[in-house]
Amino acid sequence: MNSNKKEVMLVVGAGQISMAIARRCGFGKKIVLGDKKLDNAHNIADIMNKAGFDVEPMEMELSSRESIVEFIKMGQRYGDIKYLVNGAGVSPSQASIETILKVDLYGTAVLLEEVGRVISRGGAGVTISSQSGWRMPQLTAEQDRALAMTATEELLGLDILQPHNIKDTLHAYQLAKRCNEKRVMYECVRWGERGARLNDIAPGIIVTPLAIDEFNGPRGDFYKNMFAKCPAGRPGTADEMANIAELLLSDAGAFITGSTFLADGGATASYYYGPLQP
Repeated sequence: MNSNKKEVMLVVGAGQISMAIARRCGFGKKIVLGDKKLDNAHNIADIMNKAGFDVEPMEMELSSRESIVEFIKMGQRYGDIKYLVNGAGVSPSQASIETILKVDLYGTAVLLEEVGRVISRGGAGVTISSQSGWRMPQLTAEQDRALAMTATEELLGLDILQPHNIKDTLHAYQLAKRCNEKRVMYECVRWGERGARLNDIAPGIIVTPLAIDEFNGPRGDFYKNMFAKCPAGRPGTADEMANIAELLLSDAGAFITGSTFLADGGATASYYYGPLQP
């Protein structure tokens, strides 16, 4: 490999969590940052480049395999793909059932698959799911296996994902995040064949511009109650998610792959066994 080439970190989704992880783990690397809104990618790239990082922004649509492949090719121009950080997705209040499934569920599955074809030896990836998938009723072993292993182009055809089986956008989001976690388990086996690792972080309520909108919106009281009654008694920060990603992306996490780290201040525990019980 050309000695002036850097290790490449692909970062999907120009949000607070993606940026926190990229800042924590991306120094000395070439960071290719993709977002559906090019302005978002440019804004984050500008902040980071002025802080001494090397970030190339580009427009990238997570729901499109073609766009994902172009994004990976852009990364390969600079060197071997060593790291993946996927913080992209849409929330239940932002999008329709169809869009949530196409972006959060299908798009993430395709991204993990396509990056898994090229990830270099010793490489590592982390994708962001959500505590939300942990509060949905358990699926059957067959349903979980289908979410994990169905060919990506057949995923959206699964019976469990048909509109008549999905109550609302929150239910679609929960299914998508459950699928993300199962998909990480499935894909980590393929990544392992290349000597690379793949893990997932399931954050609780994290303070971001979007979350602040939610706190002030129609479901604000629901969210405020959730973090007030979780053991931590507060929402989390993007930098706390970066603490976990730093372990997962570094050699210190060399024995960790196919795992999901729930980081929600104990909200899920409180939902099942504490004051947040429904």
